[in-house]
Amino acid sequence: MAAEVEIGRGKSGRRAYAFDDIGIVPSRRTRDPEEVSVAWQIDAYRFEMPLVVAPMDSVVSPAVAIAMGRMDGLAVLDLEGLWTRYEDPEPLLAEITGLDDAAATRRLQEIYTAPIKEELIGRRIQEIRDAGVTVAARLSPQRTAQFHKAVIDAGVDLFVIRGTTVSAEHVSGRAEPLNLKQFIYDLDVPVIVGGCSTYTAALHLMRTGAAGVLVGFGGGSGHTTRTVLGVAVPMATAVADVAAARRDYMDESGGRYVHVIADGGMTNSGDIAKAFACGSDAVMVGSPFARSSEAPGRGYHWGSEAHHGDVPRGTRLNLGTIGSLEQILHGPSHVADGSMNLIGALRRAMATSGYTELKEFQRVQVVVAPRRSTD
Repeated sequence: MAAEVEIGRGKSGRRAYAFDDIGIVPSRRTRDPEEVSVAWQIDAYRFEMPLVVAPMDSVVSPAVAIAMGRMDGLAVLDLEGLWTRYEDPEPLLAEITGLDDAAATRRLQEIYTAPIKEELIGRRIQEIRDAGVTVAARLSPQRTAQFHKAVIDAGVDLFVIRGTTVSAEHVSGRAEPLNLKQFIYDLDVPVIVGGCSTYTAALHLMRTGAAGVLVGFGGGSGHTTRTVLGVAVPMATAVADVAAARRDYMDESGGRYVHVIADGGMTNSGDIAKAFACGSDAVMVGSPFARSSEAPGRGYHWGSEAHHGDVPRGTRLNLGTIGSLEQILHGPSHVADGSMNLIGALRRAMATSGYTELKEFQRVQVVVAPRRSTD
């Protein structure tokens, strides 16, 4: 356990680290990057890439989910986004990209007030399923009880329950909270749930029977959770803490393995490699894919926090377009900022450290090496 740092006479806290604060230590033995495997399997589903595209309207459309599936990856469709509120969201997506910054949040709030339609949930899932790829879809904890039957009936393969912070013990005096353990027990599909950012919260989520736990609290690109709510747990520490919970839960449960998926705070290939070095089994990223030519946001990026009706904790970003999905995943790269050839960079990081499998790479040595402005 890390020593506590005194913040003042009446308050202490642990020192926590972001991905920028750590570095991967190369090994005395290196490997050929072509001999490195970055395959990932959760439940019965195997993928050749451990990158999951985040359920955000600016990043994932049914077409993008199909394209990722055909490249042996996984993209999660947001079932509370424009694709389940509107028959044809393309004109609205075009409008969002044309808004000036001052009007963006208010207009996003207006656009997302349209009701979610159950028939569109089924239709979007069926569209992806008809393409013959693995179907993953997301609901928030608040909407899961209302819409989960439509999702299951449509034939989803992986069910993602994703919120800014998800707990196994949500207490509410206004509404019956979602009983995650009972809900997951009653379903016939693997459930990925999160986010969480502490050892204790992760252990409780693992005990619900989830197949995977998302690590993060809405701290990615375009999120202002830290500014609006003051909530922040640096991702390197959060991932390492949740990986420790995974290990202890394996002992507690007699060997049941729950996948740890880092979610947020990764904008380049170096961050992604460090997430695995801290203990992730896979990563969920949005902003790197928002810059693809196939992204529905046309170079703009926003999440569900940006159009929250009461306390928006996100903003619309103009990231621009740099290349196709294929180039962002596999190159070739024509920039030196870690935004392209994400898989190639991960392979090279593993090879440089002497590892050929992701689960082995979780044991790589890291050091605290805060980035300096001269780097």
